[in-house]
Amino acid sequence: MIVSLLYRATRGLLSVPAVLLRRDTAKDAELLVLRHENTVLRRQLNGPVRYEPADRFWLAALSSLIPRHRWRDVFPVTPGTLLAWHRGLIARKWDFSARRRRTGRPPTTAALKRLVLRLARENPRWGHRRIQGELAGLGHPIASSTVWQILHAAGIDPAPRRTGPSWREFLAAQAEGIIAADFFHLDTVTGRRLYALVFLEHGTRRVHITGVTAHPTAQWATQQARNLAADLGTRLDSLRFVLRDRDTKYTDSFDAVFKAEETDVLLSAPQAPRMNAHCERVIGTVRREALDHVLIMNEAHARQVLAEYRNHYNRHRPHRTRDQRPPEAQEQPAVPHQLEPSRLLRTRVLGGVINEYRYAA
Repeated sequence: MIVSLLYRATRGLLSVPAVLLRRDTAKDAELLVLRHENTVLRRQLNGPVRYEPADRFWLAALSSLIPRHRWRDVFPVTPGTLLAWHRGLIARKWDFSARRRRTGRPPTTAALKRLVLRLARENPRWGHRRIQGELAGLGHPIASSTVWQILHAAGIDPAPRRTGPSWREFLAAQAEGIIAADFFHLDTVTGRRLYALVFLEHGTRRVHITGVTAHPTAQWATQQARNLAADLGTRLDSLRFVLRDRDTKYTDSFDAVFKAEETDVLLSAPQAPRMNAHCERVIGTVRREALDHVLIMNEAHARQVLAEYRNHYNRHRPHRTRDQRPPEAQEQPAVPHQLEPSRLLRTRVLGGVINEYRYAA
């Protein structure tokens, strides 16, 4: 919080001469950058150049005052380095590993783990609870969740299927009627954390990013569900299931929006992101292709970036499960064109972070 306030104050002070003396501001900023770079080099004459946190703070504050066409000649680091510094700052802010103390039950002994695996191999129809009961009869008290973790780590199904399809088979068979929901977070340039709610239609891979907020509540999530239902219109009748996790922001009122349209709500198991793997993968795609390359300023900027990427994802980005067609593309394949580079047009998305190509009419 202190670093964010200090950074805002520094940017505000540096922007005052930018308003009063626009012609000389860029030159003054270049001189400040060069002087600071000279200080860094003098400080490390006999070793590689290393930028301290104060150096990174100062260079980031001066970056917006120098025209982009002058960066190559004056600025000592690239825009990608600035983005990497920001990602590192956010990662350190949310890293609690050094402050976390070991709590909970003592670790399971190696001999007991070997006994669990032996029972699983010799009795392939036994699940983790059946194995726990057998161990209790042998005088080895152990929790069923611990047995589950041991079997899962060894690649053995903790609950062998007896009847009905597996979860993967169920999702594949019902893809046309499933829409999944999940929250994901993004951090602004000042370190403020924002949250967005995304919905994904399994059958068409169409993405809906309904809103962005700094304070997600149950009422806010319910309103996003109403907005989605209004946007889908009659298409909601073809959806049979809504897949979501057990986040407390999903309340009965959230489920009631979909149950009113005769859509059942499916809950994933606790701490099992693979049960909502399609939505998790889309969130990762949004991060890798857009959010990791853009510095988000505030909520309005986040909505603009996500809306622009959503349009690119739904209207242009190809998908393997749809024969390399975008979610909103027509069923018929594209008409082949002759290789004419002069007719190939490029559209820049998010300022050039993503490019779209099409042939001129």
